[in-house]
Amino acid sequence: MNQIILLVGVVIMICVLMGRVTSRLAVPSLLIFIGLGMLFGEDGIFRIVFDDYGVTETICSVSLIFIIFYGGFGTNVKEAKSVAAKALLLSTLGVALTTGFVGVFVHLALHLPWLESFLVGSVMASTDAASVFNILRTKKLDLKYHTASLLELESGSNDPVSYMLTVVFLAMMSGKEVPLPLMLAQQIGFGLLCGAAAGRLAVWCMDRFSFQIAEGNTIFAVAAMLVSYALPQVIGGNGYLAVYLCGIIMGNSRIPEKRNLMHVFDTVTGIAQMMIFFLLGLLAIHSELPAVLFPAALITLFLTVVARPAAVAAILLPFRSHLRQVGVVSWAGLRGAASIVFAIMAVLSEVPMRYNLYNLVFCVVLLSIAVQGTFLPLVSEKLHMIDRNMDVRRTFNDYEEESSIHFVKTHIQEGHLFCNKKVRDISLPPEMLIVMILRGEEKRIPNGDTLLLAGDLLILAAPEFTEGENLILREKTAVKGDKWTGKTLKEVPLSKGTLVVSVRRGEETLIPAGDTRIQEGDTLIIAKY
Repeated sequence: MNQIILLVGVVIMICVLMGRVTSRLAVPSLLIFIGLGMLFGEDGIFRIVFDDYGVTETICSVSLIFIIFYGGFGTNVKEAKSVAAKALLLSTLGVALTTGFVGVFVHLALHLPWLESFLVGSVMASTDAASVFNILRTKKLDLKYHTASLLELESGSNDPVSYMLTVVFLAMMSGKEVPLPLMLAQQIGFGLLCGAAAGRLAVWCMDRFSFQIAEGNTIFAVAAMLVSYALPQVIGGNGYLAVYLCGIIMGNSRIPEKRNLMHVFDTVTGIAQMMIFFLLGLLAIHSELPAVLFPAALITLFLTVVARPAAVAAILLPFRSHLRQVGVVSWAGLRGAASIVFAIMAVLSEVPMRYNLYNLVFCVVLLSIAVQGTFLPLVSEKLHMIDRNMDVRRTFNDYEEESSIHFVKTHIQEGHLFCNKKVRDISLPPEMLIVMILRGEEKRIPNGDTLLLAGDLLILAAPEFTEGENLILREKTAVKGDKWTGKTLKEVPLSKGTLVVSVRRGEETLIPAGDTRIQEGDTLIIAKY
């Protein structure tokens, strides 16, 4: 157990440290983490022997719960409303069609038994929400015809169907009598009921009660997520369907501190994605992969150019969707974490199979992310599907629900650039607005004719700065005995890519120069780029 905890800790540290580097690469960042896992694995440089499918399934299943919940919590239903019917058909009928197409191909091309062939198809039938979200956000891909919302809703909601089909085929292969209608009714019915109940109850509680512990809302939301998954699993329902529905309900309801919750789940889900793909690479044994590489390449090719396009076209063309949209949605059918988790579940079931299903699916996922993930921006560009006038972030709940406005104050003294000028006559950036003037005891809402006087305190609103991939801001307070205190900025050794952009000294804010001397108590705003 201690070794596992140590490994998990090391994995998380590596993932966080690598995050900034991978965000700048052309290939999907999740592919890098698979490569890192293989580097650390049994046949890699560090030769860590790790072959515990049970532990991997547990870690990856918990991570997948967070990913699926966040897929629902982050999806803006209002934005996706116009494509909801298409997305839900893709995530249900589309998964079933893909399973059937792949199953028939595997049986005919690889000569596997029918049930084993359809098991392979069901495991690989769902598109991966983690990979799709990651590429859309990091590459800033907003697509025409609400295609980003379509992909987000489809990829977030199709794992439950793939899971159900996998369970069905595993049960049939193990020789159990499967009352299929009853089993599907239980999976869907209990999943929908428990997910809706958990989501509604969580929203009701969070709206009416004030939790008397720090970060109570976050803790309660995580608890609701876990309950929504585990409860239907205990009574024979589909936990993945329930947790996704719970996320949809909570994410599209008015709950306190939703934006903070979005940031928490975004961070945890990002780490979960990295963890899954790192562990998958760690579990893979290089010497065993060549045995499945050819069949994996055949399946990937068939999935990419036949099965996925055929299923997408069969569903979208009756809606008179543009052929360019059909092309992008077809190409965006990336395989990922869910397929691997379901493959591990199949391996642990110990049903007889010709190929090691984990190794087979691992290679398919690797090829899918490497080829489809890398070239998705290019395919979108070539098909003229990128909408440069829109922001893909609007399709997520953290974009619209709360304003990202930041308020700042400035004092007007004699000789100030604004002093004795009307509001209409001063130059402000178009995104900045004077929202209030404090003049003695008077509070005034200004208009264009308002005259600014010495002694006024202006309250201005401007878009909040959020750290991007190329800039981070940090604060540092100079204290007595600090190596910076008493020195000028040009005497302070700053690392490459670091710059002091301002100095707060009491009520005064200084724009620093090389000869600015740092005093005890100064707060330095440091930019790293």
